Amino acid sequence: MSSYSLTLDYLFSLHRFGIKLGLEVITDLLQRLGHPQRNFATLHIGGTNGKGSSAAMVAAILRAAGYRVGLYTSPHLVDFRERIQVQGIMIGHDYVCDLTDRIRKVSGPNGPVTFFEFTTAMAFQYFADQAVDIGVIEVGMGGRFDATNVLSPLGVLITTVAYDHEMYLGNTLEAIAREKSGILKPGIPAVLGPMPSEASHVIRESADSLQVPHITFGEDFRVIREADGGFGYQGSQWKWEGLRTNLLGGHQVTNAVNALALLEIATRSHFRVPESAIRMGLQQVTWPGRLEVLGRDPLLIVDGAHNPAAAGVLFDFLESRLHDAPDRKLIMVIGMMADKQHGGFLRVFQQLANYFIFTQPHMARAASPERLAAALEAGGQPPLLIPNPKEALDRARSLAGPADLICVTGSLFLVGEITEHCFSSGFPTVQV
Repeated sequence: MSSYSLTLDYLFSLHRFGIKLGLEVITDLLQRLGHPQRNFATLHIGGTNGKGSSAAMVAAILRAAGYRVGLYTSPHLVDFRERIQVQGIMIGHDYVCDLTDRIRKVSGPNGPVTFFEFTTAMAFQYFADQAVDIGVIEVGMGGRFDATNVLSPLGVLITTVAYDHEMYLGNTLEAIAREKSGILKPGIPAVLGPMPSEASHVIRESADSLQVPHITFGEDFRVIREADGGFGYQGSQWKWEGLRTNLLGGHQVTNAVNALALLEIATRSHFRVPESAIRMGLQQVTWPGRLEVLGRDPLLIVDGAHNPAAAGVLFDFLESRLHDAPDRKLIMVIGMMADKQHGGFLRVFQQLANYFIFTQPHMARAASPERLAAALEAGGQPPLLIPNPKEALDRARSLAGPADLICVTGSLFLVGEITEHCFSSGFPTVQV
């Protein structure tokens, strides 16, 4: 483990090179490794929100269908190895060390390798070494210049387009959509999830120019809401009723339908996916840190929402939970990165929360509690500023009665710290 700790120190030190959008370094690195990403089929999933959940669902369904599946996602919550999984099992400590050494030895002269470029190369090499049948690959950020955009996938899913990462992707939905559409490939089928018309227009134009066959949520495939909490899927050939997923929130139904659409159009001639695998995969899928319940009495929920669109989804869920108990208070523990829309995010919860506690994840990019407080509109209970996340959670618990609700949100980095604290302190996670 000491060797693994040193390896992690090296990997995390690559953050000093920041976020570098471009494909030259990753292309050269993969060439020096022998193009491992060409040894297995892939599905490529991007979008502003929902791409991780959709990727987890696709992977779970394919595993239930009997295939050997690699899943690459980011960021991790607690353990770096969460990013790279085969058959739902994280990459081993020794394998991380071995691949780090192998990749360092072949790094080329094209400038420094960023953290995400390095981990992407590691994932592709690991999947090749493990002889996966298919890799489900989540885009890190954007699409056009994301390090994952070196694939020739069977199919592409763009889940949503909303404001996020404007510093890198642009300040309009059209500009962000243009970057997201960069993962489209000529002739490779694509699924477009629900998104604003101005974003959809850009992506459809891009798809048409590349002769990409594409299907759109609500037009070519749709969700069928059912009275008992289940849902149905209606596609071009598939039609399923009475589906359920164990991921919380109505938005996960949309993510599930997007996942099914991708499987329907992209795998039909390569991988057989029976109805039994669809039902089993949706019911077995896990996706930590997204509307995850960590405790009861008071109810403790963590969610990695970090932009206004995701905040709206979280609002709907919290509002429904507040109606479950009379006079239930909502205490929100919030920490965000400095480059996010603080005001737009907080405004969603302004009339819902009884208390705001602003904290700061242990990340260089994190905003200070004072900066978050400055973005909060006047009125209501003054926020509490507690920089240490563990102390912020302790304060939230002291304010909460057994029937109240504590929500930790604003950043997956904060959710990861709180989750790790709950695990290490013997505070087990529970299911709703």
